[in-house]
Amino acid sequence: MTTISRRGLLGAFAATMVTAAPTMSNAFGLLKGAGDIRRIKMYNGRTGETLDTVYWIEGEYIPDALKEITYFARDWRTNQLKNIDARTVDIAAAAHSLMDSREPYMLLSGYRSPKTNAMLRSRSKGVAKNSLHMQGLAMDLRLKSRSVSQMYKAAAACHAGGVGKYSRSNFVHMDCGPVRHWGS
Repeated sequence: MTTISRRGLLGAFAATMVTAAPTMSNAFGLLKGAGDIRRIKMYNGRTGETLDTVYWIEGEYIPDALKEITYFARDWRTNQLKNIDARTVDIAAAAHSLMDSREPYMLLSGYRSPKTNAMLRSRSKGVAKNSLHMQGLAMDLRLKSRSVSQMYKAAAACHAGGVGKYSRSNFVHMDCGPVRHWGS
């Protein structure tokens, strides 16, 4: 019987992920040293819900925790769900770790149904027609204890996806799409 060490398994997983999604390698690297545990803490001011979950242990995502995150990040206006991509959660968790904050993120927007996205787009030029929110690939987040600039810099330091700074609206957009940065 062949045994695989935890370190070997993590190494194989990391090599696979770097090959499959090179933009994510930096976010994963920032989460190393967390005892092979990834955790996300958020609250939603619109629904009053809170989330504090470990979603990754010893090299594996926890399916029930990812379902919990998906439900938490649903379109609260329509109550519709779309799986939230774990890579976006990884970016948010890595940025949170860099900021060394115990405060949970405030989730402003996770998944958006096409109907919600169209409504928001009609009210703001800052909403993309084909927003990654509609694919479950993006989250808009805020922290009371950190400035938008601090959050933006932490997320951008992950070199893993899109990071948008919305200073006037006091939030940072994080997504697992191509690496890019924007905002004021």
